[in-house]
Amino acid sequence: MARWRESLTVLVFLLPVLVLFALFRFLPMLGAVGLSVSDYHPGGGSRFVGAANFVSLAHDEIFLGSLRTTLGYVAVYVPLTVVVALGTAVLLHAVPWGRGLFRAALFAPYATSLVLSGVVWRWVLEPTGFLQHPALVLPTLAVVGVWKGFGYAMLVLFAGIRNVPADCLEAAKVDGASAWQRFRHVLLPALRPAVFFVVVVETMAAFQVFDTVYVMTGGGPVRASYTLAYAVYDYGFRYFDVGAAAAIGVALWAIVLLVSLTQRRAFERNP
Repeated sequence: MARWRESLTVLVFLLPVLVLFALFRFLPMLGAVGLSVSDYHPGGGSRFVGAANFVSLAHDEIFLGSLRTTLGYVAVYVPLTVVVALGTAVLLHAVPWGRGLFRAALFAPYATSLVLSGVVWRWVLEPTGFLQHPALVLPTLAVVGVWKGFGYAMLVLFAGIRNVPADCLEAAKVDGASAWQRFRHVLLPALRPAVFFVVVVETMAAFQVFDTVYVMTGGGPVRASYTLAYAVYDYGFRYFDVGAAAAIGVALWAIVLLVSLTQRRAFERNP
């Protein structure tokens, strides 16, 4: 009875958050699924069309191109973010003094506005031509995204490094292990949960990239930076094809879920 009362008390305190979460997370998701199977136009009514929107997307070159572009962005952004964040976290851990100052300075870009960062970087990069070259614009946007977002991943990995027992590293050093061997065989295995978390979170962020693209390139040049999230915006707010926009959003959700599950299995299979 005491445990039941304790559980009920916890539920009562959590109930407001759960209600808000349902209102602002689950209901919009259900609404998007409903729109994805309908032919809805603002002011023009709605009718059920089943999977017609998804079938159309399978033959839509704009959607398929945005999917390829998004996958290319993810393939550059996620590994680069993990490498930069992990390297920075290791260096930050090795700093004997001023860690708080360095940590705040490295985290500062993450705390800035995406739109403001995009405007500043567009102003910096416009004279170079990187944003006007179809082959260079996507890696350039990925680098800007890494600069903006690696601070969060760095803090997660830094916290993981701080939790690694110092005795393990010291024992490896006494046994003659080099710095690389200590990192490869002691530190990195201990950081697997943190690395997995960072990979999944940054993958989800990469698939949903929009603000940077909208501000810096508008999806150009020649749709070279036209991502899935930008396609949702275009179909919904430029073409007013809300059903297709919702279908792209549902497809994006399914792709992210599939990739996340694949990443989880990959980490579990390679201890």
